[in-house]
Amino acid sequence: MMRKTWCFAAALAATTALVAPLTSAARADDSFYAEAGKPYAGTTIRVLDEITPLQETLSKIVPDFEKETGIKVEWELLNHFEVINKGQADMLSGRGHYDAIMLHGAQLGPMLSAGVIMPLDKFVADPKLSDPGMNVADFIATPYKTTAFFEGKQYGFINWNYNHVYWAREDLLSNPEEMAAFKAKYGYDLGPAKTIEQMRDIAEFFTRKKGEKLAGKPLESDFYGIVLEGIKGGSTFSNLWVNFIENYGGDLLDDKGMPNFDTPQVVAALKMWRELWTFAPPGIAEYSLVDVPTVMGNGIAAQSLAWSDFVLGIDKPGVSPYAGKFIYGPIPAKAGNEAHRHADAEPSVTVINAASEHPEATFLFLEWLASKKQQDKLIEMGEGGVPIRESSWALPAIKDSENPTLFAAMKSSLDVAKARPKMEKYPEIIDAMSGIAQEVGLGQMTPEQGAKEGQAILVKLCGGKSCTLPE
Repeated sequence: MMRKTWCFAAALAATTALVAPLTSAARADDSFYAEAGKPYAGTTIRVLDEITPLQETLSKIVPDFEKETGIKVEWELLNHFEVINKGQADMLSGRGHYDAIMLHGAQLGPMLSAGVIMPLDKFVADPKLSDPGMNVADFIATPYKTTAFFEGKQYGFINWNYNHVYWAREDLLSNPEEMAAFKAKYGYDLGPAKTIEQMRDIAEFFTRKKGEKLAGKPLESDFYGIVLEGIKGGSTFSNLWVNFIENYGGDLLDDKGMPNFDTPQVVAALKMWRELWTFAPPGIAEYSLVDVPTVMGNGIAAQSLAWSDFVLGIDKPGVSPYAGKFIYGPIPAKAGNEAHRHADAEPSVTVINAASEHPEATFLFLEWLASKKQQDKLIEMGEGGVPIRESSWALPAIKDSENPTLFAAMKSSLDVAKARPKMEKYPEIIDAMSGIAQEVGLGQMTPEQGAKEGQAILVKLCGGKSCTLPE
């Protein structure tokens, strides 16, 4: 799915190198940033980021950077859509109000095409600015390399490894009555779905009307077998694209970036997508990536595919009455295609605005955030999190977590996660394809029509040429 240029073959060394201990020369102590920040003490930088439980936790350690370096950070947190709109507008205008802006991987194509992201290579090569203890080999490899690099240049450190996981009600999947009834109907044991077909069976099985019994108790309202994002926009199409179409062996584009949507594999995936919508709440077409975890947390659906960072904010006492009753797993694969599994993810970077007047101070902040010390602290303070470093999986907050299946599911996703293809017209493409995903889901368009219409849209938007930026 991703194009592939990056300039750090050394980071691809043996697997053991990913978690190898730093040499004493590379162990840069706490004095590195204090010394590096001296020329920029008193400088104020503005950083725009997205508000999620991860960033809210990180905000608590930003003052440590200010104290350490003397650089003041005005860190603004906005919602997903505001960050995209406000951040891109500032970059494209050349105003430079923000020195650094969080970009989802999907935004990189248009911003790189516009030339509004500052490469980091000169800063990385400067011994006065480059932390010798950064250990880039410790970054979870594929998300980092497919996101932060393009045409041999580095544009960021990985900051946020957003990823999808499978999310289900363990109390229902392990209920003896439900287990017996499921086995009698489908001929195999009930449990977290390992294949898309099993996810479909579970969705059908648990879809029930008010008054029917669920785990031995009459329902006071309708209950649904699955909930998915269905809004036109957001990440509806990326869920369909990666978690379904790619797992069925199809894709949006071929290996040359040419439209490749009208295929039997895509049609088959769209058929499954449509069928799953029949087991979802009637408002699914209005559900965003924020609504899905809310529905799961309220206990009106049996399973979902959701962004793991939102799970962290829901599956906790005092937030959801079902906290502790959930179980997580890898994104289900297409039966028979398990060896080539895919999981939707949105690895994201915080980039330096090409119009920034304080790029060196901004680079130090971004580097500091990605350092192992700060990432360890972030995981500890958040009692978990979504790692960007391989070494984070061994931290006590993750290794000894009371919810180990969530972190195992995250790792499974990040093992195969890739950034989006870097496409200049990504927003227009996703907007149009989201409409197809919604119409097929609602039964307003057949899967065959959706595949044909999607292909026509891609050909038109890409002008009959490759949809990806040349590398």
